[in-house]
Amino acid sequence: MIKKIVFGCSVLLAISCGTSHPVATYSGSTKAPVKSVAKTVKKQISLSQEKTTQVTKNNTTNSETPNTKSNNSTEVLAATTRVKVTTAMVLEYIEKYKEIAKQDMLQYGIPASITLGQGILESGAGTGPLSIQANNHFGIKCHKEWTGPSINYDDDAAQECFRKYNEPKESYRDHSLFLTSRDRYAGLFRLEKDDYKAWAKGLKDAGYATDTAYPIKLIGLIERYQLQKLDAEVLGKNYTVPTLNSIDKTTVANMSSPDLHEVIKGDTLYSISKRYNISIEDLKRKNNISDTGIAIGQNLIVK
Repeated sequence: MIKKIVFGCSVLLAISCGTSHPVATYSGSTKAPVKSVAKTVKKQISLSQEKTTQVTKNNTTNSETPNTKSNNSTEVLAATTRVKVTTAMVLEYIEKYKEIAKQDMLQYGIPASITLGQGILESGAGTGPLSIQANNHFGIKCHKEWTGPSINYDDDAAQECFRKYNEPKESYRDHSLFLTSRDRYAGLFRLEKDDYKAWAKGLKDAGYATDTAYPIKLIGLIERYQLQKLDAEVLGKNYTVPTLNSIDKTTVANMSSPDLHEVIKGDTLYSISKRYNISIEDLKRKNNISDTGIAIGQNLIVK
């Protein structure tokens, strides 16, 4: 009897030990799938991040593309004011005021190209302080006869008196009256109505501006934006697109003006200064440049 009891206990003990091994094995096998799943998820996140990075890169590239268009190139306009404008801003200004310039040409005999060119230069294409605060697009000072509203602004001297208008159209009209009512500008009206180069030089000679490069800047703007087309329209002449959009050497020589450099792709103030043996500061001073921004097609005084 005792032998049977001992035998039975031995069998039960053997069975108990046998069932514990499979449990241990099964427990180990559950960890393997967990590792596999975790690895798969990690890989998917990595691919998702790579795709997102690629999309971001593509979007960034696309958003930068418009900035390379010519209408977004910049130039510094400096006469009464110093401002940086884009080509698109100048074109918008031309579209806004060209009809006024043409009407004033019919009534007063001043080339529309000159009027509009001066407006662009003096007002910074309508973005300068005087044009914004006083609607003064031509930098006309008060002078003794002015009895209208005015504004003080630093120009050749501190806090000079400049005329103030209710709207830009009044500034355009006063510009025409200003030129036609003064004897010193009388010689301009003996010039051909479409000879914008002679008008630009004549304005400087008559004392309209103190900037020695004023004719060059004015002619450069007229030719760059083909404002001479407006003169042809008023005079009923056929307009031929010029083969060159920059000031020709003959014009520069006739005006006894400093040599010019037309900015091309890849030019910087540093490279131009080295080419003409002039310091960057002198180059900026001669061209009224306040920073390092220059635009393709811009004419710079280099000597």
